[in-house]
Amino acid sequence: MSNLEELDLDLTICVKETFIDGHNLTKNILNHMSQLKQFTFDIRSRKCIYNEMNLPSKEDIQRTFDDFLYTKTISCLDYFLNNKEGLCHIYSYPFLMKHYEDVTNNFPGGLYRYVCKVSLYDEYPFEHEFFIRIAQSFPFMKKLSIDNSYAQNYKQSYKLMNDNQNLSIVKYNYLIELRIYHLAHDDYIEEFLCNTKTYFQNNILLDVDYKALQKVTHHYTRDDTRSNCTKVNELSLFGKFEYSKSLKDKYLKDYFSFATIID
Repeated sequence: MSNLEELDLDLTICVKETFIDGHNLTKNILNHMSQLKQFTFDIRSRKCIYNEMNLPSKEDIQRTFDDFLYTKTISCLDYFLNNKEGLCHIYSYPFLMKHYEDVTNNFPGGLYRYVCKVSLYDEYPFEHEFFIRIAQSFPFMKKLSIDNSYAQNYKQSYKLMNDNQNLSIVKYNYLIELRIYHLAHDDYIEEFLCNTKTYFQNNILLDVDYKALQKVTHHYTRDDTRSNCTKVNELSLFGKFEYSKSLKDKYLKDYFSFATIID
């Protein structure tokens, strides 16, 4: 290890005391690699939060890289108080990894040309503007998953904006797989299936809750979700009971006319 000249580090770790930061990297890795010339990294450290006093801030983490010589570094820090968990994400930029996990509302933006797989998670709602930023930052994204149980706050505002033709439609030019987790709010199914909000360039695999899908599409009669549903060529529905029921659902098959329903 002491003779390495290049190092790419991709790490997810649970810590007990302090998040991984610039001081940790320097002390435990870089000081032992005197020949290192190139260092890129993507590190996510998770920590249980039992005491909300004296928690470090994003700025505290970023300051630990003030004397970092290798590359530009970005720090993200989120506290999920419902789960009593903190997540510190530090990475070198430009970002060279192919996946970016646990994107939250605190996502700093930027351009991530190499990322093809993205996961979204937060305890605060994802509004429409958030998805605009995500599509712009990850232009070559192929796979996207969403885990957020909180309803959007500004749906009515979006409706008024759309009536005035001011709502930007989010375009996913390379997306081929969309997974909306079981506990995700119905608003995010609507966000992606409404053609006034989202446009799919390619046919996609959609992984979604059966009952929630029924609700959002008004039992497969809703017009503004119909065109995006025709872009679905594989439809994966949660639960054996729901799947079994869906096989007998003529309206579902007609609505997703080009989709193969899979278990």
